Amino acid sequence: MNLLGLDIGTGGTRAVLIDENGQVVASAASEHAPFRSPHPGWAEQDPEDWWRAAQIAIRDVLTSTGTAPSAIGAVGLTGQMHGAVMLDADGKVLRPSLIWCDQRTDAQCDWLHERMGRERLIELTCNPALPNFTLTKLLWVRDHEPEIFARIAHVLCPKDYVRFRLTGMYAMDVQEASGTLLLDVANRRWSSEVARVAGIDEAWLPQLFESPEVCAKISAEAAEATGLVAGTPVVAGAGDQGAGAVGMGILQPGSVSATIGTSGVVFAATAAPTKDPLGRLHTFCHAVPGRWHVMGVTQAAGLSLRWLRDVIAPAASYDTLTAEAEQVSAGCEGLLWAPYLLGERTPHLDSQATAMFYGITASHTRGHLARAVLEGVAYSLKDTFTLFAELGIPVKGVRLGGGGARGPLWRSIQANIYGYPCDVLVAEEGAAFGAALLAGVGVGAWADTDAACATAIHVAEQIAPDAAQVPSYASGYTVFRRLYPALRTIREGG
Repeated sequence: MNLLGLDIGTGGTRAVLIDENGQVVASAASEHAPFRSPHPGWAEQDPEDWWRAAQIAIRDVLTSTGTAPSAIGAVGLTGQMHGAVMLDADGKVLRPSLIWCDQRTDAQCDWLHERMGRERLIELTCNPALPNFTLTKLLWVRDHEPEIFARIAHVLCPKDYVRFRLTGMYAMDVQEASGTLLLDVANRRWSSEVARVAGIDEAWLPQLFESPEVCAKISAEAAEATGLVAGTPVVAGAGDQGAGAVGMGILQPGSVSATIGTSGVVFAATAAPTKDPLGRLHTFCHAVPGRWHVMGVTQAAGLSLRWLRDVIAPAASYDTLTAEAEQVSAGCEGLLWAPYLLGERTPHLDSQATAMFYGITASHTRGHLARAVLEGVAYSLKDTFTLFAELGIPVKGVRLGGGGARGPLWRSIQANIYGYPCDVLVAEEGAAFGAALLAGVGVGAWADTDAACATAIHVAEQIAPDAAQVPSYASGYTVFRRLYPALRTIREGG
């Protein structure tokens, strides 16, 4: 039996096929059209494009290995979180999806806090209202496109729309639902109070499942479109952070991951819902039944490096920029990068925050700029570790994932700035791999997620902090912490 994990990302859809030993058999990907930004801070994608890419990725991963569709024991889904997919009563898409990085909903966040009370909202959902969350996007449509709002019959997130196209089922897992701002996170159920106060019909909300639960089966129509066999079980899956954590073995309290993709996330498993009274960290249900997690998010992590390359060296490779950065000493001779290209979540909760280089002199080179970006992203993620210490969230070690784990320089920078030993896995296949493991748990290939991860996940290398560099980074972090308050003062005219 093989297991299929499908990741509906921002830039594309990726399919990963694994066997019963958790070994990757093959993978395939299909790009999405770039997200549209018709106004500054807006970000929209067409759900039909996700479905198109999913069909291609599924067919490609099957044909590249000659895998018989009948050998697929189950399918697991994951993807970008928070996007608002609005459907009418016939399941037709009403408008492009407002995706996770859309920042247009400040007014709706303020309205919800005033209407409900910020403290009460955090008490119920473990999170404050932020522009990223699904609910605030629905409220923007209510305020600006009432004719569309009036026709909503179903609300889904991106991967759950692809599930609907695969199975005809309106379903969502509790980990994903935690990022909608409509879930009672502590009790793992929709919050009737939040829905009522916000004016959201609970009938719009899909049925909830735990991540490894089988919730649907591949339909005859989808089988024809993808090459899968009708009746193949589909598990609920999880949002990309929850599934990615399963794929890295971040299951038990004390286990932590730091993943750098377009955004950056520090993720810690917890035995109970741990609420930050100030809402600086997200508290969500874990993809593991009966567990939760806290996470901090840097909006523009890998995006910062891509932006730098596109602006100053569009013909250069990332390897070239990194090689130049490696020639620069730790601390970058005083040059710092504040990575707030898309506003910021943790710890500032400020969608209007802007980025900056601080400390540029005539002696700085392109390599300095590149290293400052690598260090600045790690400093920003260090803010989450600082909050973990403040809230008593244990950290026994850190596993690195995403683009930030693939090069030795960024790995060592992270270990030195975080101040913890950092593990790199033998095969870090990301969220699609975690979704495939969840699929296996759902059909009994493993007894539970702990057993699945014990079989499939192995550490390749551990990077210890370099005692010679840690003091330089500690000093740099102290200065970094002063950048955001200064930027905010300038913006507000203080």
